[in-house]
Amino acid sequence: MPEESTNKRVKAEDKAVTNFREYLRIKTVHPEPDYDGAIAFLQRQADEIGLSFSTVEVHPGKKVVIITWEGEDPTLPTILLNSHTDVVPVYPEEWKVDPFSADKMENGDIYARGTQDMKSVGIQYLEAVRKLKKAGQKFRRTIHLTFVPDEETGGILGMKLFLKREEFKKMNIGFALDEGLANPKDAFTVFYGERNPWWVLVKCHGNPGHGSRFIENTAAEKLRRVINKFLDFRGMEEKKLKSSGCLTLGEVTTINLTMLEGGVQFNVVPNEMKVGFDIRIAPTVDLVEFEEKIKTWCEEAGEDVTYSFIQKCDDQTLTSTDKSDPWWNAFSTACESLGMVLEKEIFPAGTDSRFLREAGYPALGFSPMNNTPILLHDHNEFLNEDVFLKGIDIYCQIIPALANVK
Repeated sequence: MPEESTNKRVKAEDKAVTNFREYLRIKTVHPEPDYDGAIAFLQRQADEIGLSFSTVEVHPGKKVVIITWEGEDPTLPTILLNSHTDVVPVYPEEWKVDPFSADKMENGDIYARGTQDMKSVGIQYLEAVRKLKKAGQKFRRTIHLTFVPDEETGGILGMKLFLKREEFKKMNIGFALDEGLANPKDAFTVFYGERNPWWVLVKCHGNPGHGSRFIENTAAEKLRRVINKFLDFRGMEEKKLKSSGCLTLGEVTTINLTMLEGGVQFNVVPNEMKVGFDIRIAPTVDLVEFEEKIKTWCEEAGEDVTYSFIQKCDDQTLTSTDKSDPWWNAFSTACESLGMVLEKEIFPAGTDSRFLREAGYPALGFSPMNNTPILLHDHNEFLNEDVFLKGIDIYCQIIPALANVK
């Protein structure tokens, strides 16, 4: 008899994990995302599963992929499973592996940009649909999987334009799922609304002169007053969050100074300086009153201080999480059947869901990743393969529940 090998047999990798890692290796990273590579990959997946595939160019070089599984009653409002294909830039020197190698550690942790945000969810949709279709399941409602560009740069040249297209309107969306966040605990987080992102640019004009003099009413003096006003408010909101035992990040307003510009050379006092703030406003805040606050801060900083909006979202629509709502009831009941604990929150940042809700489509943000640190946009972003595979099984319960809502 041949001598039995003492080497451990390597467990074959699940095909879904292989597809996930292949998708991660496509460098859809800004500022020059390889959208064509992603589209080719997604078309191959649709062909393998046996689903219809189409693209809509919403802006030159920006295409939305639509993969469709037609339901038994195509007249009913449909289910939208949305994800974005682009990912944010990386600092390779801060990573333990190549950020686009999709290396898998011995414990199953897969490292790559986009593992959590949000290529995992896009593949989980596809693999769940693959399983359900292979099992011969059929549903009342049509299911659309969309893969959109440019979410990481605000969605302006992606979902926002797509909603205006006739191709989107013909999809007859009734309910949508989009991205959420990982949960470090055993529970799963589901998001039913978002804070309003306001990107504010403040310009301060003042007297110029030589860098050796005490010049009055300089742009820098006014800039300092503006910064103090904004950051003082930031401190108040941070204190509110930390002192309360029940508030989450999505329920307070954050302000961060993200841009600073001014000056021509070291010995010249500039006549203009600019400062940019990223503000995320909680849904409970009166937006008219908040803009009045910004106006007052600028007026109190001195003459010739103006503000403008680079981005200003004013919709505060929330998706119902009441059991009487058929969509929420279907989603939450499917999760409960798996023994999942759901934590309902306001999303602290911004996703394409805000455009959907603003247009009147109920949407939930959900990424089935528990017992996982939140690492979106962070160095060494990873997702464990077991968590990833469990997410596919979760969608195998959620998708039928939504697609059969009466």
